[in-house]
Amino acid sequence: MKNQIIFIVLILTVFFACKKASKENQKSQNVVTTDITNFWNAYDQIVTTQYSVLQYHYLDSLYFKKGTAGLEGIIKARRYTAEEYINAINTYPKFWNSIRENTLQAANVGIQLQEGIEKLKTIYPELKPAKIYFSIGAFRTPGTTIDSLVLIGSELAMADINTVTSEFPENLSHLKPYFATDPNKNLVFLNIHEYVHTQQKARVYNLLSSVIYEGVAEFVTVKALNQPSPNPQITFGKNNAKRIREVFEDEMFYVANFDKWLNGDEPNEFGMRDLGYYVGYQICENYYNQAKDKKAAIKTMIELDYENESEIEAFIKTSNYFSTSLEVLEQNFESKRPTVIGIKPFENKSQNVDPKLKEITIFFSEALDGYRTSVDLGNLGRDAFPEGTINGRKWGKDNTSWTIPVALEPNKTYQIFITNNFRTTDNRPLKPYLIEFKTKNL
Repeated sequence: MKNQIIFIVLILTVFFACKKASKENQKSQNVVTTDITNFWNAYDQIVTTQYSVLQYHYLDSLYFKKGTAGLEGIIKARRYTAEEYINAINTYPKFWNSIRENTLQAANVGIQLQEGIEKLKTIYPELKPAKIYFSIGAFRTPGTTIDSLVLIGSELAMADINTVTSEFPENLSHLKPYFATDPNKNLVFLNIHEYVHTQQKARVYNLLSSVIYEGVAEFVTVKALNQPSPNPQITFGKNNAKRIREVFEDEMFYVANFDKWLNGDEPNEFGMRDLGYYVGYQICENYYNQAKDKKAAIKTMIELDYENESEIEAFIKTSNYFSTSLEVLEQNFESKRPTVIGIKPFENKSQNVDPKLKEITIFFSEALDGYRTSVDLGNLGRDAFPEGTINGRKWGKDNTSWTIPVALEPNKTYQIFITNNFRTTDNRPLKPYLIEFKTKNL
């Protein structure tokens, strides 16, 4: 009898051990790391030769062609080229040696990530499944998403304070302070942030929607993991909240200002990049704090429809983040834009323009920066756009005028669309202006 009891205990022990192992294996299935192994296999062959043909062959055959959907996705999302990979491998050997061991640990974080996903599901039960892919990129993203795929650029996401950056040129200098934040320790947070993106609807191309989109992922991750954001923008933003809001209100309608607020290196007065993450985070935090039903607030944030302007406006209004309404802020923006105040040697809409005319001069309400320009087709299409407009364009001495050459035909209607790519020195965009006229018969 005693032996039977021992046998039963052993059977149960083995059963539960196998069940636990099966559960842990299941948890890891959402995390795919084979691209990391393939990259290092390719790397080890690439560095054995100086012949570029062989280097490209090894990269293609051992990394690209063996790549997962995640590698394909991150290459597509960031437009990586084979040349970029080869240049990076040849130019930064100390960096790669310092990052290698960290990236090879990716397979060990699967269970931690799955635990984070389960925490996310407790505050958002509607969570849809997604896969996390660890790949090696070429320095343009620590993490992004495509559809239901979370794409991790492990050469950035798994860096730490010991990662060697001494070989980096100026265009990669922004990575040094990022590595100083020890991103490898925040890998779960980064992955859950990106996982939230797989649940969101597509954002539209404007700065306000984009900062909300990122703010939602950041704030929801904080709530799911019950830990502060490790990203320095959030703490910095809270310490400089009033001024950041003032500047953002002044700049958020400028399409050209993306690089000042999100994922770019355009200088700003704060000396801190990516402060759009803070703006979006603060909008979400304000919305959440006023909500009586916190779970419903999380659901609203994640399921925001960025193409529905009234829905976005209602969300922002409820958050009470801005100093006034979006309508007033947009009116303020429009009032500060430079305008076209006239053209010469004829008035716009003229119907009797001399077809022998060789150039048209556009006059602005104030001085522009003297280098950014752009003209486009009007609604009548290419046939109504004059020939000979490229060679001979010139700015007036004080940058309050711009002259464009033209080659005209008699008895024809023409359109030239002056776009908002014309800018002031402080980056305010010109109000677009359509030049339309008709030439007379000779």
